[in-house]
Amino acid sequence: MLLQAMPLTPDAIEAPSAEACEDAALVRRAAAADIAAFEQLYRRHHARMHGVIARLVGQAGARAEDLVQEAFVRAWQALPAFRFESAVSTWLHRLAVNTALMELRSRRGRPGMDDDEDALDSLPTADTAGNAMLGRDLERAVASLPPRARAVLVLHDVEGWKHEEIAAELGMAVGSSKAQLHRARHLLRERIGGWA
Repeated sequence: MLLQAMPLTPDAIEAPSAEACEDAALVRRAAAADIAAFEQLYRRHHARMHGVIARLVGQAGARAEDLVQEAFVRAWQALPAFRFESAVSTWLHRLAVNTALMELRSRRGRPGMDDDEDALDSLPTADTAGNAMLGRDLERAVASLPPRARAVLVLHDVEGWKHEEIAAELGMAVGSSKAQLHRARHLLRERIGGWA
């Protein structure tokens, strides 16, 4: 209805950014087996993908890097079918999230990878020396959360997903998603309060 009252003019339509255009050109070249173009995509998007994976799986070390590599392997395999319905950066980000979520699902059956709050006590606490360390403390606190609570917190508060989307993706009820978010926030307040 709003569009009927205010028709779009060519100036009102947002043009893709230069970075988005460069990404699209790199994808086209990489889809044609141009490895140098794929390496450029990797360099451009590696840090963001690593960040979201590390936040979701709670590990900033070697396992998070392995999952980033796995996401890029999937991207390489899927490039020929990429339809440019979304920005390349959005597509790669979603691949990273899906890769991290698959890792979380696979952990459910492994011993020692449960949502055990006792795992919090085995993690080292931060060596806080003032407010400059708060960001690092927050990252450490998020990483110390039980896996499902951490995943819900990151997907909801960082990635902006709705509880219905989280519930569908993680195979839980909407109420469980809300409860896990409440639990994660409570644990974060406790953990940050204990480090401050």
